[in-house]
Amino acid sequence: MTEQCNSRCLMCSQPPRDEDDRWRVGELLELIPLIDCDLPQLGFTGGEPTLLGPLLPELIRACKAALPRTGLHILTNGRNFADPVLADSVHEAAGRATWAIPLYADVPSRHDHVVQAAGAFDATVNGIYNLTERGHVIEIRFVVHAQTLPRMQRFAEFIWRNMPFVSHVAFMGLEPMGFAKVNRDLLWVDPVDYGPALADAAWHLQDRGITTSIYNVPLCVLPEAAWPLARQSISDWKNVYDPACEGCSMRPRCCGFFASHGPAWRSRGIKAFRFEEAAE
Repeated sequence: MTEQCNSRCLMCSQPPRDEDDRWRVGELLELIPLIDCDLPQLGFTGGEPTLLGPLLPELIRACKAALPRTGLHILTNGRNFADPVLADSVHEAAGRATWAIPLYADVPSRHDHVVQAAGAFDATVNGIYNLTERGHVIEIRFVVHAQTLPRMQRFAEFIWRNMPFVSHVAFMGLEPMGFAKVNRDLLWVDPVDYGPALADAAWHLQDRGITTSIYNVPLCVLPEAAWPLARQSISDWKNVYDPACEGCSMRPRCCGFFASHGPAWRSRGIKAFRFEEAAE
């Protein structure tokens, strides 16, 4: 929808551009009536869609008119919804949209550092509450890396204590693109090393009734306890498998890797499972 953003996340896979690209909205309004009306779900992404101001509600209304049976999945950092007026403006998305909002810690200092924006944590939390009060469905996203890992267990407890209403929590592996490549030394932790902590944090929420998923982390680098929560999450057009995956009996269930995966991002735990091993 836009390539503008008011955050500069250390691991952003699609770095923002400071240019007026509202012209995209005109194209989207022309495209929406051409989409199959039986499409189950349509994704809105950016950049930060709320920076479009009144054009975001306009797009939501267009989808409601042309795609009355289609759910919306809208990626946003949620910060601008701290303004109740903006939260009110998207009322037509209530009951048909899921707002996927990243939160990277249980404390402001850590989250604000990751997104490189002072006050972002407080604004995001207030935005989540404002949307929830208005009947919207919320998904929380947490990208796992060296800057978020130290608070991951406390983050899971924070969500359970303060946001038990969320519909879904997604713990996500890094996509090695954009700012993530530039900041590799700040971010990289081998998933083999954080796998047990990730499994604990994810099950902490799942066991308490909050649907929880693990995205973008191959099965072979996760402890087996985490496998039931792991999803085939990588879009098909950028999904690849490592040469070591050849003949792996778990490949049909595994997310594999991003196409930008390379030697600098290769876990030492990558291996192929044989049928007997996977069945144990």
